[in-house]
Amino acid sequence: MNTIGFPRLGLGPFELVPTAFSLGTISVQWYGIIIVCGMVLACLYAFWRMKSVPLVTDDMLDIAIVCIPLGIVGARLYYVLTSLKDFPTFWDVFKIWEGGLAIYGGIIGGFLGVFLVCRRKKKNLLAVLDCIAPGVMIGQLVGRWGNFVNAEAYGVIGPYDFLGHTCDATSFAAHNPFIMTINNMYVHPTFLYESVWNLIGFLLINAFWKHKKYNGQILLLYLTWYGFGRAVIEGFRGDSLYIGSLRISQLLAFICFAAGVILLIAFAVKRPGKQAEKTNQN
Repeated sequence: MNTIGFPRLGLGPFELVPTAFSLGTISVQWYGIIIVCGMVLACLYAFWRMKSVPLVTDDMLDIAIVCIPLGIVGARLYYVLTSLKDFPTFWDVFKIWEGGLAIYGGIIGGFLGVFLVCRRKKKNLLAVLDCIAPGVMIGQLVGRWGNFVNAEAYGVIGPYDFLGHTCDATSFAAHNPFIMTINNMYVHPTFLYESVWNLIGFLLINAFWKHKKYNGQILLLYLTWYGFGRAVIEGFRGDSLYIGSLRISQLLAFICFAAGVILLIAFAVKRPGKQAEKTNQN
């Protein structure tokens, strides 16, 4: 049980219990329920968009059946491989109920599942990923509230780090109306920052859909938007996974952002040239 509050918004303090209910010796956590809700909403969005590929319902069900388990396995493996010291025995790796999932591993595992199904069914991979990417943002913005219930994945007050370069961000915290307290400790609600960022990104990318010019464009917009937001927000986190002095998730997010920007610009420059060439030929 944790005591949570948003003092500058006049909310709380109130107590949060991570366990939703128990069935005998089995406890069902709010975190799991929230994550499942995010997955369901992501799938429903993809089902709605699938007509543009085109895909039938069975195709999307096959994708979901394969990519969701692989996403969970990927999320766990990513966390384990970047936190080996926390897993003294081989069997500890399987204790997923004790926590330890990483979104990047989930995305990598899910992508592998989509790739395998699309290859088997001979579907356009980029077109399918365009349908799925905005749905992933829904899953992410909902899933972050699982961190809220668990009182985890918050940001520390004071230092801010970006790719190994640290500065004092105390003044930002002093004027931030969304500062949160967890058991009387002031923290940055990074779950809220990322959830709102993903919500804005989802709305903008979904509105852009009708202007889509090529397969893969929506995917690139997702990678660029999410990559930038995660790279910035990760600098506040007090529980980041590191490789040397660099935060792994921040580095990957920045790479996604940079690659997305470069590819979006490259395709924007390349396509008008192709169009002009076609016009001249006609």
